[in-house]
Amino acid sequence: MNTIKLPSMLIALLLGLLLLNGCAGVKGGSKGEKISNIHKMRSEDLKELYKEIPKARQEVANSYGYAVFDNKGIYIFALSTGQGYGVARNNRTGKDTYMKMFSAGAGIGMGIRAFTGVFIFSNKSAYNNFIEMGITGHGSADVAVQHDDVGDSASMALDVAPGVKLYQMTETGIALQATVQGSKFWKDEELN
Repeated sequence: MNTIKLPSMLIALLLGLLLLNGCAGVKGGSKGEKISNIHKMRSEDLKELYKEIPKARQEVANSYGYAVFDNKGIYIFALSTGQGYGVARNNRTGKDTYMKMFSAGAGIGMGIRAFTGVFIFSNKSAYNNFIEMGITGHGSADVAVQHDDVGDSASMALDVAPGVKLYQMTETGIALQATVQGSKFWKDEELN
């Protein structure tokens, strides 16, 4: 009787997806705890961005709005996927919109990586399009390296759409990638 053996790449991908599903959601048992944790994430991630790229503070303050997302990504050979959560802030009204995200793509690489994405919207149209449509496609080529249990990498901003700038910072993990990904962002019905 022949047995079917899964290639080690497929096993690694499945294990990675299981790990990703357990790590990528916002922590907290109640709506209030989840919102509090998102606000804490936003504050910490913006603080780190401003430390790494001081001019970003002024860009965020002068923007129509911005969004901060934490994402857990997995890259195995030709496949990549990621999911996360975040919050978009309208600087004109002060309103927060809580969101989720998912990305998938193809490229060359291997690793599991946590990263923060800070989107800066220069105008109302770009902000509203992101909140209501929430779809973006982007390419990337970067290296994130972990040494002695400390990740160290920050990318400069990318223009990902008209009126939209993105800063990505890795927190931990080892990833060597060159991917083209599509990402979907949508409102979190539970938290809004």
